[in-house]
Amino acid sequence: MSKKKFFFAAWLLLLSGTASAQNDDSVTIRKISNEIMAKGTAYENLRFLCKKVGPRLSGSPQAQKAVEATFQMLKEAGADTVYLQPCMVPHWIRGEKEQGYIQMANGTKYPLKLCALGNSEGTGKKGLNASIIEVRNFEELDRLGAAVIKGKVVFFNFPMNPIHINSFWAYRESGAYRTRGPARAAKYGAIEVMVRSLASNLDDFPHTGTTLYNDSFPKIPAVAISTNDAEWLSRQLMRKMVTTVYLRTTCTMLPDVPSFNVVGEIRGSEIPDEIITVGGHLDSWDLAEGAQDDGAGCVQSIEVIRAYKATGLKPKRTIRAVMFMNEENGGRGGDKYLELAKEKKEKHIFALESDAGGFTPRGFGLDMPEEKRQKVMSWKNLFYPYGVYDLSGGGGGSDIGPLKQIGAALAGLNPDTQRYFDLHHAATDTFEAVSKRELHLGAVNMTALIYLVDKYGL
Repeated sequence: MSKKKFFFAAWLLLLSGTASAQNDDSVTIRKISNEIMAKGTAYENLRFLCKKVGPRLSGSPQAQKAVEATFQMLKEAGADTVYLQPCMVPHWIRGEKEQGYIQMANGTKYPLKLCALGNSEGTGKKGLNASIIEVRNFEELDRLGAAVIKGKVVFFNFPMNPIHINSFWAYRESGAYRTRGPARAAKYGAIEVMVRSLASNLDDFPHTGTTLYNDSFPKIPAVAISTNDAEWLSRQLMRKMVTTVYLRTTCTMLPDVPSFNVVGEIRGSEIPDEIITVGGHLDSWDLAEGAQDDGAGCVQSIEVIRAYKATGLKPKRTIRAVMFMNEENGGRGGDKYLELAKEKKEKHIFALESDAGGFTPRGFGLDMPEEKRQKVMSWKNLFYPYGVYDLSGGGGGSDIGPLKQIGAALAGLNPDTQRYFDLHHAATDTFEAVSKRELHLGAVNMTALIYLVDKYGL
C-alpha cells in the first residue's frame, strides 16, 4: 500500500471511530433527555423552594430553610454524599416598606414605586427631603461636580441599551450606575441616590440589587425606582415641575452570620480525584421568590445528579452539585468553595454554572483555553436536537469564577435572554413565570455537557 493510500485509510478509520462514538453519545444523551423531560423533578423542587421557602436573602431564616430543603433534595436525587460547607455571610435587612414621593410645583405629591438597593444604608425614620439633579452618565456627574451635586439627591437615568440582542450586555453597561453610582455621587456631596431600575422594558416594578460603597466617601442611602417612574420623572424635571423628593428607608447592615453551601456528589468510578462542579446560587433577593434568579439554576443542578442516578450512568470523575450561598450581595459561598478546594489540594477540571434564568437554553458560554474550547465545539452537533447551538467564548459565573485560579475550565448555561430583565431582582421573579419544559430542557443540556466532559475530559 502506498503512503498516500495508508494515510487515507487511517483518516477514514478515524472518521468512522468518531462517528461511532458520536452515535453512542447521541443515544446516551437521548436517554438523559427522555428521563428529564418525562420524569424530571426540577420543576416541583422549584415549586417547593419558591412557595414553601420563599425569598432567601443571605442571613435570613428563609436562607437557612433553603439550605435544609436542598440538602434533602440532593439526598432524594440519589447523591452518594451530601454535606454542608460553612461560610460567614453578610446580613442586610431591608426594614420597613420604603416610602417616597415627588413634591410637584403645583402642590401635589406623586408617589414613587421604589425599593432600597441591597447593602445600602437607610435614611433613618424621618427620611430625607431634598432637590433632585438628573444625571445621564458618570461623565456628566464629573462635569457637574460638587458645586451642583452637593446636598442633592442624584437621579441616575441610564436606560438599558435596547440595541443589544443579548440583554446581559445592556445589563453590564447600566449596572455600573447601581453598583458604583452611590459611591461616585457621594464623592461630590450627594445625600442620596436614585437609580433607574435595570429592566429591559417599561414597567411599575422596581428592581433591587447590590451596591458597593467606597470607604473614602460617606455611605449614602440608595434606591431604585421603576422604569415607568424614571421616564415620568425625567419629563417632569425637564418641564421644571418638580420641587423636591422625599425618601424614607430603614435598611441596615448587621454583623455577618453563619450560613452554608450545600454540596451533593457522585464519586467517580475511575478518576475520583478529578472534580466536575455544576451549580447555582441558593440565595435570592427579598422582593420575590427568586425563581429565575437563581432557584432555577439550583434545581437544574440537582437534576443533573438525579438524571445520572436514574439512567444508571456511572461517571468516571466525581460530579458535584453545589448550591452556593451569598452570590447576590457578597460572593462568600464561591470564595469559600475555592478556599476549601485549595486547602484539600483538589483537582477541579471543569465547572458549569446556571445563573441566567430557566428560559429556553440557547448555548453555553465557554471560559477556557482555546484548545479546550475547540474540544467542546467538536460536540456541538450533539446539542442541536436540544436547542443549543451557540458555544461561544466568555461565560462561567460569579460563583465558579474563582475556580479559574486553580485551573478549572468554566462554562455557563446561556438561556434566551429577552425576558430575563423583566423579572430580575424584582417582585415579578416568581414560580409562575417559569416554564416546566424550558427549565427541564436546560437541565438536559447541562447534564449532556457534564456527561461529555466526564467521558472525554478537557
